[in-house]
Amino acid sequence: MSSMTLTELRYIVAVADQHHFGRAAQSCFVSQPTLSVAIKKLEDELGITLFERLKKDIRITPEGKPVIDLARQILNQTTELKKLAQSMKDPLGLALNFGAIYTIAPYILPYLIPELHLVAPNMPLVIEENMTAVLTRKLQQGELDAILIALPFCEPGIETVPLYHEPFRVILPSSHPLLVHEQLSAEQLSDQNLLLLGAGHCFREQVLEFCGPCIQNPDTSTTLQRTVEGTSLETIRHMVATGMGITVLPCSAAGVDRYSQRLLAIRRFTKPEPYRTVALAWRSGFSRPEAIEALRQALITSIRQISCLTIE
Repeated sequence: MSSMTLTELRYIVAVADQHHFGRAAQSCFVSQPTLSVAIKKLEDELGITLFERLKKDIRITPEGKPVIDLARQILNQTTELKKLAQSMKDPLGLALNFGAIYTIAPYILPYLIPELHLVAPNMPLVIEENMTAVLTRKLQQGELDAILIALPFCEPGIETVPLYHEPFRVILPSSHPLLVHEQLSAEQLSDQNLLLLGAGHCFREQVLEFCGPCIQNPDTSTTLQRTVEGTSLETIRHMVATGMGITVLPCSAAGVDRYSQRLLAIRRFTKPEPYRTVALAWRSGFSRPEAIEALRQALITSIRQISCLTIE
């Protein structure tokens, strides 16, 4: 019996990801017959069928799923082995794959990049913005090395260190009647058109969790007239500037600039102010702890430059 190879493991993971032999072959830079023959050989060697080959789809069999999951882990560990060998030469000399959620990245990166360049000038940062669920999956699978997310966050095999607290602010059109108040409560927003991010964004859920009266409730007299969804915090700010409604933003995203100084106004919440806690997360077995520490130090220095943030 011949031994299975890492190449064969890459093939079955590619098919599992692509659900198609042709696309999997393209992603592995081999011909489809080469990939198909190798997978059939591996199935014969293991004595199980890994995939159901349907006319228009490929499905993982129940017995194939644990094999593919283990193959993915082995490939990740192989990648970590290569990185470990390289990091022994220079742990800050390789690119770091870094992810951040959409509501954090645009506001921290302009501070982080120059600070990280001072701490680790030979460590490029490969950056991805995405939702928490996607970043978590990519971190677990080894596609990302560290991510910046909002708490709560608890995943097996992942280390997490809180970095800072960030209060929320109310953003209103500059002529809005509520501007007579220096601070606003959640109850005062209950009859306003509230602009929110779409489903799947954790910041949306954090706003709705705090702003209970802002959630539409047909059984009470204080009901939200309308909730409008935006694709990004910047898009929402633009919509507020047009007079479409009001919104709640993290303080780092609330600053007025350009036309905003004439068209937008900011108000704090009454105490206790709502806030989020932002944390850095990475895999427990990551082979370059020096790179994580350099990133953390650069983040701490960056946070000190944003006046509304409080270091954890």
